[in-house]
Amino acid sequence: MTVISDASPIVNLARIESLHLLPDLYDTVVLPEAVWQEVVVEGEGQPGAHTVQTAAWAEKQMVINRDLVRALRQDLDAGEAEAIALAVETDEVVLLMDEQEGRETASHFEIPHLGLIGVLIEAKRNGYVEALQPFLTSLKQRAGFWISEQLYERVLRDEGERP
Repeated sequence: MTVISDASPIVNLARIESLHLLPDLYDTVVLPEAVWQEVVVEGEGQPGAHTVQTAAWAEKQMVINRDLVRALRQDLDAGEAEAIALAVETDEVVLLMDEQEGRETASHFEIPHLGLIGVLIEAKRNGYVEALQPFLTSLKQRAGFWISEQLYERVLRDEGERP
């Protein structure tokens, strides 16, 4: 399966040293140019930048419909706008995006999407991780990733890690 990713899932997985989950789960992770710029160029020296730059599973791709990107930029940042535009242009992909406004826009275009927590759930369900709690806790504490206590508990309960 091919996914198109915004920067947040990549950066946050790198911060918790779990970037390897992306190639475990997906054949190819496509990064629009704006996301590549954010993760690899502007993120040089940061966790994951070199890994993504040299990874066989990460592919930089240009968006064709620049008018759509400009329209989406009214409400979204460059990476989110390009990721959604690229997903519109591509058949049978899943969009990886955490930001609520971007996910709502993806829903408007009927683009299947997952956030970082959804990726971790997939990793558990496919046997790549045994438990979600260490990953969720690490995201909160090490990466500064915001997860409401309600969502944290619901995910653990739904995945059988809480009664």
